[in-house]
Amino acid sequence: MSNQSLVGKRVLITQADMFMGPVLCEVFARHGATVIANTDALLAPDAPATVVAQAGQIDALVANLAIPAPTTAATEVSDEEWRDTFAILVDPLARLFRATLPAMIERRSGKILVMGSASALRGMKRASTYSAARGAQLAYVQAVGVEVAPHNVQVNAIAQNFVDNPTYFPPEVQANPRFQERLKREVPLGRLVGADEDAEFAAYLCSDSANCFVGQVFPVCGGWVMR
Repeated sequence: MSNQSLVGKRVLITQADMFMGPVLCEVFARHGATVIANTDALLAPDAPATVVAQAGQIDALVANLAIPAPTTAATEVSDEEWRDTFAILVDPLARLFRATLPAMIERRSGKILVMGSASALRGMKRASTYSAARGAQLAYVQAVGVEVAPHNVQVNAIAQNFVDNPTYFPPEVQANPRFQERLKREVPLGRLVGADEDAEFAAYLCSDSANCFVGQVFPVCGGWVMR
């Protein structure tokens, strides 16, 4: 992909200081985008609309939302854990879409990419709350994606796992020999997907070269979901 594939594009990246945010900002800027890096938590009901309004025209929205994954047994998940997880991962997503889509539909141009999780595509023990919230993200993307496709707006998601990032795989985790053994055992690639590799694919999906993808979920996980 051309190093200038996003020239002239204004891209809003949410929670730009966590999960994939920092590397997304770096890679998108490298491809010529004007990056609007927002670090708000987006928990207040009106926060997403405010962020979108302050950003001005948005050619692409990268919804990068993250929370440390709860590891509670399904029988012990509290209402509070369930509500809090959805409040961080799901509620802001719908609000971001509602704030962003009308202008894109009117212009008949725009892209939304959700940085999601492959935990919604393969069962994981003690991850029911997190997987359910990530699954809601992906189902939402699929539904909205086909709804707005006739308006020449493309909505897609990356469903990732075992991608190098400070939220889920910080250096101390990566350095643990037991984790390295797990990588070799569970991930056909045998290593973490590089942060740049993931962000480059995100940049491609936000470029004009990817206008044919609508409502699609792309696993980026070194083959983990295929096992």
